[in-house]
Amino acid sequence: MPASEPEGLFDEADASLTTGPPTEPDAFAPLAARMRPRTLEEFVGQEHAVGPGTLLRRAIEQDRLTSVIFWGPPGSGKSSLAHVIAHTTRAYCERYSAITSGVSDVRRVIERAMERRRRENRRTVLFVDEIHRWNRAQQDALLPHVENGTIILIGATTENPYFEVNAPLLSRSRLFRLEPLSHAQVRTLLERALTDTSRGLGSLNVTADPDALELLADIAQGDARRALNALEAAALAAPADAGGRRHITRALAEEGAQQRALSYDHPTDAHYDTVSALIKSIRGSDPDAALYWLARMLLAGEDIRFIARRLVILASEDVGNADPLALLVANSAAQAVMFVGMPEAQLILSQAVTYLATAPKSNACTVAISRAMDEIRTHGAKPVPVHLADTHSVRGRNASQAYLSPHDYPDHYVPRSYLPEGVQGLPFYEPTEQGTEAKIRQRMQERTRQNAPDRRPS
Repeated sequence: MPASEPEGLFDEADASLTTGPPTEPDAFAPLAARMRPRTLEEFVGQEHAVGPGTLLRRAIEQDRLTSVIFWGPPGSGKSSLAHVIAHTTRAYCERYSAITSGVSDVRRVIERAMERRRRENRRTVLFVDEIHRWNRAQQDALLPHVENGTIILIGATTENPYFEVNAPLLSRSRLFRLEPLSHAQVRTLLERALTDTSRGLGSLNVTADPDALELLADIAQGDARRALNALEAAALAAPADAGGRRHITRALAEEGAQQRALSYDHPTDAHYDTVSALIKSIRGSDPDAALYWLARMLLAGEDIRFIARRLVILASEDVGNADPLALLVANSAAQAVMFVGMPEAQLILSQAVTYLATAPKSNACTVAISRAMDEIRTHGAKPVPVHLADTHSVRGRNASQAYLSPHDYPDHYVPRSYLPEGVQGLPFYEPTEQGTEAKIRQRMQERTRQNAPDRRPS
């Protein structure tokens, strides 16, 4: 149940984010901020995380929330969920942006939270936006207080928390992955904003052509904030007729979005479909098609970090050891685009895309790790053979079971089995005849001949 009296603010800039019952929205705030959901019933999307009966929804409704991290793209509802929690919990809520706050800010929050817990036996919810921007010292400062419950952390990040959030802090929090909103969900939010007279555009007497709303929902690519702010811009640009009515056409929607509608005209031809086309064109060794899809993504305003990450994955998934340099090129491109930024980053991405598209292809590494994991899942993990165990654990054992170092043998190779007995489904890794992998295949075949039983060392 909400607190009887609103107490505490997430931040001074947004006085609507108070603990307890919702307050009146700021009329001068952007439409996306005014239309933030106040209850779980108003929240749109992410049914897998906060749908009826889910763990997170029950925790919010029962005010039994533990520390959580929301990971998802912009406009997917991370801040909105924190907003709902602020209006639901009895705990005191504070908000900090990881971009502007430092270690001293964290310490002050902790001091206030400890005092509040001692004097009022009241918990503190701390919402940290862009938590991946906090350094190790800032994140570590929270650890003991998250662990003992003085602080209930709500972290929001657009970056992979397994890379950007300290492992100890991540282990003390529940991670929820939020997905981009669907076309239909964005359309629902747009229609709600048009008719809402207290927080939305209803007081402006605005209507919109269906194809205008379709355009805004498509261009948003799952980002609710982007869609709502574009709708507001289009509504304010629409001229009022003699009766004070405003009408949003497709052209006005395009103008409100500040970009041409070349992005996507159909709900299915959006963010993931286009990156899929890029990946499949590279996999198919068609550099021209790959450049087309890359250009389309860049002109539509796609996040260059998202593109770069997918190229790094592809370098191992589809090129692999057929050209080991592919991963180096993709990884270097990912670092370079972050350093350079747009518009020059498009040159770096173009170089990486054309290199990957024209490189020899192999998915042998992808197949290999899948086979190895399937073997363990199916038959269980076998114990480590004695000759491969740590030297401390093999003291006093039979000398014939000792480890033989390949560096003590010709060609730095000694025929020996490195697998536990009973492993099936071999071989896991089967190099192709493509590029460098052909040489790897030849070398492995020679090792197989050397590993024949009559040639093993006694």
